[in-house]
Amino acid sequence: MSASSSSTLPAAGPWLRGTTRDALWAARGTTRDALWAGPVVDCDVHATPPSLEALFPYTDPVWVQGARERGWKGPNGQALAYPPNAPTTARDEWRPEGRPPASRLEDLQQHVLDPWRTEVALVNTAYGVDSLRHPDWAPALARAVNDWLIAEWLDRDPRLVGSMVVPARDPAAAAAEIERVGSHPRIVQVTMPVRSERLYGQRVFWPIYEAMTRHDLVMGLSWGGTSEDAPSPTGYASWYAEEYAAEIQVYGAQMTSMIYEGIFQKFPGMRVTMLESGFAWVPTWSWSINKKWKGLRREIPWVDRLPTEIIRDHFRFSIAPADLGPAPHARRIIEWLGSEDILLFATDYPHLHTDDLAAVLDVMPESMRPKVMHESARQWYRLDKALA
Repeated sequence: MSASSSSTLPAAGPWLRGTTRDALWAARGTTRDALWAGPVVDCDVHATPPSLEALFPYTDPVWVQGARERGWKGPNGQALAYPPNAPTTARDEWRPEGRPPASRLEDLQQHVLDPWRTEVALVNTAYGVDSLRHPDWAPALARAVNDWLIAEWLDRDPRLVGSMVVPARDPAAAAAEIERVGSHPRIVQVTMPVRSERLYGQRVFWPIYEAMTRHDLVMGLSWGGTSEDAPSPTGYASWYAEEYAAEIQVYGAQMTSMIYEGIFQKFPGMRVTMLESGFAWVPTWSWSINKKWKGLRREIPWVDRLPTEIIRDHFRFSIAPADLGPAPHARRIIEWLGSEDILLFATDYPHLHTDDLAAVLDVMPESMRPKVMHESARQWYRLDKALA
């Protein structure tokens, strides 16, 4: 669907369901061009190392030896955030035999890049580096993952830009890795897990943000992560379904912390993308922190304007999942966001979402659709510079 075409999109089945080709636009005969005929920038596709051994060519020999002696197969953080056999972890048609989903560039090309005619895709490496506690091994593993991503993905497809990983538990080591990799022209983002032992607004993380903003990189706040504490403010869930549904509160807590602690006054160039968080919750959450700020602003005088204004300037949200609900409700949510620039298109390959892309686009003003599908991401990630 082009920006100049009718505002009524074709009726279609759930987004990305069905066979490999039909999986990339709604089923029952709808085509890619019927949904969107213009350029596409996908701000969230995943790359997963197929095994720890695949990282050995990029790993210091001392850690290769250590892994072999211990029989260590890699960090467990990714399996905790995305249980390998959970339906949400990967669509059936994107599950290869004998290796993890999203572990081979050719699969990404076949499943997403070529059918979508994607101009640019941002690759987020999912590997759970933060779940490794070793103060030296975790930085070494992050280095190996980043070098693997550059060599085996970014260097092999000019449509790809990357999000580097860091040992998020150790701000000094994370900042050092940003210094090492952050000037690479195709690295545009730093992935941080949404779960952490401390809220990201706290000053211990400032070295990361200083390095990040100096290299003009975006912070990508990504699903999952491990900490010493329970994954909710009030304890452990009994079931993965509870934990999965409640993750949104962690995103809200991190956003509130970063705003109230004054990160965006300290680092005015700071940009944060909320990945896999949905966005239907943002208007009501922002209204709530607006109200609290008005009543308690004497305690945080550095927050010099409404939190909603800070969110619109410094945050973006991927649309996978959308979690919008019925169309009348969804239209109000889009209106309440207060910005046509705040949403970014994503397939979140290979994860399973059942949003209908036609329905998501249909509730937006026509002027907003090209911004969501490619324009906002180009500006946000400085893609013209990255791909020059």
